Amino acid sequence: MTENKDANQKNESDNQEEVDLSKRQFIKTAGMTTGGIVGGILLGSFISKPFKTEKYEPASEDSHHHGSGSHNTFTEAMQFFTRSEDLLTLAAATEIIFPEDENGPGAIALGAPYYIDKQLASPWGKNTDDYRKRPFLAGESPLNRGDTMLTGLRKLNEVSQSKHNDIFDNLEEDAQIEILQSFEAGEIEMNLVSSAGFFALLRQLILEGCYADPLYGGNKDMEGWRMREFPGAYMSYVDTVEAKEFVKKEPMSLSDHM
Repeated sequence: MTENKDANQKNESDNQEEVDLSKRQFIKTAGMTTGGIVGGILLGSFISKPFKTEKYEPASEDSHHHGSGSHNTFTEAMQFFTRSEDLLTLAAATEIIFPEDENGPGAIALGAPYYIDKQLASPWGKNTDDYRKRPFLAGESPLNRGDTMLTGLRKLNEVSQSKHNDIFDNLEEDAQIEILQSFEAGEIEMNLVSSAGFFALLRQLILEGCYADPLYGGNKDMEGWRMREFPGAYMSYVDTVEAKEFVKKEPMSLSDHM
């Protein structure tokens, strides 16, 4: 009886150790996919993309913008942005914050500018469902999300012209990073909205455009999910739920169920 009791206690201890290890692994992984993303913003620390194992071959220098005036070509109709300068500024900023590297494509290749355009053209971009009556609390803005984005993008160009005598899209990468960091820190004076508030909205939309379901206009070809080895919109995992080893699934979009 004593030996059986000791054996049972040992098994319970071993099981508890496995649970604790699983919890620690989950917390570690969650940190990389949530707070780990939001914590470091610029200078290459924004996205670590830790789960991608295959080497990604970036596009050639001539195929996308690197602050040298080689403007991006957009092949889809825009719904919100009517001025090409606003769209080019947006695209340049998205690629600085979420750049292409050896781990995978950047914001432009993933279609984040298209996603942002569609979101701002929707009722969400007009804050249709939000309470918009004065007085506004500290940190709130009378501008809706669309106006906030346009105001911020045009301020980016204004600051670029003032400091470097050129629009933001044409600046070198280091100059673009420096300007975006000043917005992030709230150092740029803006009317009706803070520069930090604009930057936070921009960052939020970029992440959504790179990782949301492709149904909403971004995450082209589900490459954002492939970088994170995220399977997407599977309705069931009954075939793999008891697997002992990690099962890598080909990503699936919501549109695949339609």
